[in-house]
Amino acid sequence: MKKLICTSLAVLCTMSLLAQMGRQFPSERKVINDPKTGVELVFLTSKSGTGDSKIYQTHNQWTSDGKWVVFRSNRVRGEAMAVNEENGHIVQVTEGGFTGMLCVARKSMNLYHMRVAKDEDGKRTGMEVVEVNLGRLLDDSEAGKVKDKSKYERICGTIPIEMCSEGDMALDGSEDFVYFRLDKEYARKMPIAEPIADNFGPRKMGAGPGGIGKMDLTTGKAEPVVAVHFKVGHIQGNPWHPGEVIFCWETGGKAPQRTWMVNADGTNLRPIYRETEYDWVTHEAVISADELVIAIIGHRPINNGERAKKEIDGLESFAMSNDWGPSGTKEYATGIAVVNMRTREFTLEGQVDGDNFWHVAGSQDGHWVAGDDFARELWLIDRHTKERILLTAGHKTTARDHVHPTFKPDGTEIEIQSAMLSEDGRSMNICIVRLPQHLIDRYKK
Repeated sequence: MKKLICTSLAVLCTMSLLAQMGRQFPSERKVINDPKTGVELVFLTSKSGTGDSKIYQTHNQWTSDGKWVVFRSNRVRGEAMAVNEENGHIVQVTEGGFTGMLCVARKSMNLYHMRVAKDEDGKRTGMEVVEVNLGRLLDDSEAGKVKDKSKYERICGTIPIEMCSEGDMALDGSEDFVYFRLDKEYARKMPIAEPIADNFGPRKMGAGPGGIGKMDLTTGKAEPVVAVHFKVGHIQGNPWHPGEVIFCWETGGKAPQRTWMVNADGTNLRPIYRETEYDWVTHEAVISADELVIAIIGHRPINNGERAKKEIDGLESFAMSNDWGPSGTKEYATGIAVVNMRTREFTLEGQVDGDNFWHVAGSQDGHWVAGDDFARELWLIDRHTKERILLTAGHKTTARDHVHPTFKPDGTEIEIQSAMLSEDGRSMNICIVRLPQHLIDRYKK
């Protein structure tokens, strides 16, 4: 019996060490040139079956020192990783799991995430907001002197279960508080200016109410910001304007009014791009202090009632014309567009021939926008000349996923996810697309 107990304890200790924050994994870094364009691709991960995927394209991906990329992975199930761009070292940066969005700070070497909070009986009590000191953790990991997770992790506070039960989260530009989605029943008790919306479209999503809350990262105080008449989707803070939150009406497809913003005190709730019934707007991202980039897609046949020839991601509801009304066809303007959040000025930057941009991004210097298309190609558009440049192609992804481009803050690289090197042709890896030097130099002063 004693031998059995000792063996069990040894196994538990080994499992604990294997799941420890700061654990390192061997480099998988591979550098290749795109077979079609010659552009340099740096695969920071390259194994199959590891469950890698990048943080959503609305959020920052790099640590503030520019050296590490944070990503999701199943190398240790339910935990997040960081990979060093130069040496390829992969380090586990959470312990005890995370849920929802990973928020990498721009002003400090901190990572913020949510984790389900439970009482002694295992009952869910809310959502913990967790701060991880990546600077200290990554330094100790590189030195081989990893300590207990309490040396790197701080619980900022717990959002009550009745206020929030899911992990979508965004960091405010001040980095003093985070935003989160309010639960539907909590939002229902708050004042809402518009009549509560019903579901919109064939996927039967989008019904309200919804809302946004915030938590002070110093005091742990959680409070509501605003309630709205629709289902709230992705949330993002404006890194350059503290106190601004940008979010969307989520229907699973075309929304009556996709893009919204509000102040952190709940004032000045307003649409950003005021779309028409013909616009299918999606995948908005804040790219500079005053600008939001959006995709306006035209993936459906012009004649209502006809079935689209191409199904997108295997979802037939996207391909049925009548179910979404007259939106999403190339009878009207489509492509990557940029909207000024102050003046409401709208600029259409460009569209790919015979296809559609899907996920979009932009450099904060105002020179470039980028987008993936349904063929999993990545394109760059010069905002001054409207020149379209194919950067890289052939990036197979899972049936329901895409390349999801995000610019590095200095504008020299774009992070994507790709199955190009995967043995199974499906497992995604983390890849850095380096802009050719002549493009980087184009607008240097």
